[in-house]
Amino acid sequence: MSAQPRLILASASPSRRQILLDAGIEFDIVVSEVDERAAVEAAREAGQQVGPAEEALLLAQTKAEDVASRPEARGAFVLGCDSVFELDGTAYGKPYEVDVAVARWQQMRGRTGALHTGHFLVAAGSATSTAQHSWLGSAALTSGPLGVPEGSLASAEETVSSDITFGQPSDEQIRAYCASGEPLHCAGAFTLEGGAAEFIDRVDGDRDAVIGVSPAALGRLLERLGSTIKDFRTNTTKDA
Repeated sequence: MSAQPRLILASASPSRRQILLDAGIEFDIVVSEVDERAAVEAAREAGQQVGPAEEALLLAQTKAEDVASRPEARGAFVLGCDSVFELDGTAYGKPYEVDVAVARWQQMRGRTGALHTGHFLVAAGSATSTAQHSWLGSAALTSGPLGVPEGSLASAEETVSSDITFGQPSDEQIRAYCASGEPLHCAGAFTLEGGAAEFIDRVDGDRDAVIGVSPAALGRLLERLGSTIKDFRTNTTKDA
């Protein structure tokens, strides 16, 4: 009998973890240590066109490949995800500071933007070569984008984009929400599953992807790599 395949989530996000747990999926967590800003800058310096949707997928890829290059990922499928919010063609990541988050909310209220979540799945068992520490640090030794050896890993990718229509919170409500700290480490400065819910009028698309990861997209990626999401269900879910 063949061993059950392993799935690794290359993210420390509690929201992504909870979505996969709620979907009955078994997985381990190995957190990526890539420098996101450096990854985007490197891609642009290499001549790549990096719009908001491309940025989300690029960062998902760098996270997945960083973790897939580690010994603990040997033989596993590694999923990297990243979200980028787009408004008027401009990409917005994590605000980190209260004043930045407040300014973004004042810009977003009453309007509709797009939340892009990149999903990148690597079959780490297919690796023929790896970088010593980070895939980003091996550019001088390898020929692929961001230093990843061309053809060294079997992978599949998908970006899930959803439209978010915001309500009309007052300046006082915006300030109180941002001061709570909740949106400071979230793409677009909002959490669909948290305190921002009352200020979001409508979501057109995949709500799970907006929160951080789409189990439906994961299933499609696994199928493209010759597997199935059923292989990663908990025993309780399989028997249901």
